[in-house]
Amino acid sequence: MRVEKLSRRGLMVATAAAGMVGAPFVRSARAAGTLTIGLWDHWVPGENEVQSAIIKEWADREKVEVKVDYITSQGNKLLITLAAESQAKSGHDIMEFTNWEAAQYSATLEPVDDVVKNVVAKNGPIDPAVEYLGKFEGRWTAVPMTRGTLLLGCCTRFDLMKQHAGIDVQAMYPAGKPADAANWTWDTFLAAAEKCQKAGFGFGLPLGNTTDTNQWVGALFLAFGAQLMDAKGNVTVKSEEVRQVLEYGKKLAAFCPTDATAWDDASNNKWLLSGKGSLIFNPPSAWAVGKRDAPQVAEKCWTIGFPKGPKGRFNPILPRFYGVWSFSKNKAAARSLLEYLTTRAVAEKQVAASQGYDIPPYSKFNDFKTWDEEGPPKGSISHYPIRGGDQVAGVVCSPAPPLIAAQMWAQAIQSQMIVRQFKGEPLDKTLAWAASELEALKRT
Repeated sequence: MRVEKLSRRGLMVATAAAGMVGAPFVRSARAAGTLTIGLWDHWVPGENEVQSAIIKEWADREKVEVKVDYITSQGNKLLITLAAESQAKSGHDIMEFTNWEAAQYSATLEPVDDVVKNVVAKNGPIDPAVEYLGKFEGRWTAVPMTRGTLLLGCCTRFDLMKQHAGIDVQAMYPAGKPADAANWTWDTFLAAAEKCQKAGFGFGLPLGNTTDTNQWVGALFLAFGAQLMDAKGNVTVKSEEVRQVLEYGKKLAAFCPTDATAWDDASNNKWLLSGKGSLIFNPPSAWAVGKRDAPQVAEKCWTIGFPKGPKGRFNPILPRFYGVWSFSKNKAAARSLLEYLTTRAVAEKQVAASQGYDIPPYSKFNDFKTWDEEGPPKGSISHYPIRGGDQVAGVVCSPAPPLIAAQMWAQAIQSQMIVRQFKGEPLDKTLAWAASELEALKRT
């Protein structure tokens, strides 16, 4: 089995050729064909190596030659690869997708209803939020995977939150025990953000056009029941709920970093590890890197659930899926590998290797020991997965039709609305702008 990371130059060459398959495989007499798979380059150090070993175990048993390419999401390189291969109908056999990407490329993907049916029979139900993104026009376009699937969560400095905001996050979310978070609301969050900023340890909340921005802002909209568009594609932006969330967002933006609109997805991680921040919205990757690079910060981190709003407590989920291109030359082997990668034993290895970052899309897998045992401090990420209570996984920009929701995300409509309000634009003008943008998206 060959494993490669695609360099910037390598990606450009491969994209131009729309191949990305590399040099020919040397097949043994016993080989049952070849497979190529393009995967996201994981943030957590060492996780790629474990994934490669998992795939190699399957490949050796099935006598299949497998080549794995790990493709960074920085600079949209993974998205560029998807677009190039779909258009050229040539490339990897299996590719990784997130959000609405599988729906966007459904015309060139093999339906995988049969694989998902087998997986559900073994693993139990799939989280409804994941199903919303994995199915398009009544069929499964890709298979939900554990590796890389994340919830955002609140990664807090328990010492700073207690000292400056008067909130004991460890008591609110005790390790290995149910949460006691009735008072953890967006109003409480706003008050805490102001206090921590005044103390010089503000919340690291981005407001640019990035994944982290879209996720936390989208969860805020969900908590207020502020839908910009309904499931039928009707624009609903001029509702009382949208007005309320924008009024709230304008207040909260005052306590975001002054350059928050220019932050990328690494900025909040750096903010936390620098010792400046008391809270960020992030999976455990920032904490995991901190254990290596800033242990004095990591040992004081505690992950908790999202605040609650008028319509509920929503933690934004970013699921990952593996899909088989319709032009794959070895569809049978590809389906077999996908089913293998969804097994409980594989998921448990992935969660452990990611230091708890990866979230299984199957609720029966939320009993893995990793989240309770990882540290320091032990129990720091015990409440990273959703384990009962009133918190649910939410899909940003839902319930808009998937292909329109994808464009809402790409243009960061929700965060743009908050920024426009913060800059002093009249509310009605912001609503009119958003309505116009959404109507335009319906026509594209």
